[in-house]
Amino acid sequence: MAENHPIEISPPDISAYREGNTGVEYVSVLDSGEPGPSVMIQALTHGNEFCGAIAMDALLRDGVRPHKGKLTLAFANVAAYARFDFDDPNRSRFIDEDYNRVWGDDQLKGARDSAELRRARELVRFVDEADLLLDLHSMHEPCRPIMVCAKSEKSVALASRIGVPGDLLIDTGHPAGLRMIERGGFCDPASPRTAVLIECGQHWEWSSADVALDTALRFLRASGIVAEEFIAPRLRLQPPAVQRVIRVTEPVVAQSMNFRFAGNFTGLEVIARAGTPIAYDGERTWSAHYDDCVLVMPSMAHLKPGTTMVRLGRYA
Repeated sequence: MAENHPIEISPPDISAYREGNTGVEYVSVLDSGEPGPSVMIQALTHGNEFCGAIAMDALLRDGVRPHKGKLTLAFANVAAYARFDFDDPNRSRFIDEDYNRVWGDDQLKGARDSAELRRARELVRFVDEADLLLDLHSMHEPCRPIMVCAKSEKSVALASRIGVPGDLLIDTGHPAGLRMIERGGFCDPASPRTAVLIECGQHWEWSSADVALDTALRFLRASGIVAEEFIAPRLRLQPPAVQRVIRVTEPVVAQSMNFRFAGNFTGLEVIARAGTPIAYDGERTWSAHYDDCVLVMPSMAHLKPGTTMVRLGRYA
């Protein structure tokens, strides 16, 4: 059983944004009326990851406006967020299933139903209109921030323009389903549409909210749709001196409820020697296949068969 970490931040009241201006609750589109890209920021993909909601609340309260193109701001799994409980904070991750595993057309256009599918079906038109998209997340374990670039080199290029964080991840996806940043043109090398996902740190650390806002502002700077006069005074953090790419070679997927890690891993540990055990799952031992193996987002918080428990990679 995974332990919960201290909750240093409070979930913001987002009720003022319920009506929005799109006919879809908690979605607002700010249109400059001038030519330019369509840019989207999403928070609350998971209801217990509310540092992104703090950042979006700050942007909206401060009156963010594009001077060209349009900006879509979406609070995603608001139903899960509404049941956040300080005594059981992981319960609000989702209602029925992971909202970030349902973004394939086979699921969105299929007959299956869930609270998360219904919400994704409401938001998919905004996602499919976005030229650039930032998805704001956080992690169960304390770990420095990671920018997930899915399988896309163009997402690495966008993360380089954003300038944060120091660790950029090219991964293999999730066997449980398609993430939003992998949908459609986002992972098509021939399409200019690009998406990234920032893991801002541990869910409820003070620093995660600062990372979320700083990343959102730098993303807006990279998009070119918001004036520098709005962005610069609100930046909170110094960018890293260098950014490094981690390339995932394989996911470690639980086969049973007997899965356990070989150590007290929290993320971005580097296993120096090939053959070192990383995890055990019944009769199976997962070991590093190469020297300097990087552990990406290990967590026991959502253990069940078929769940990716950690990803193994190496610095490029």
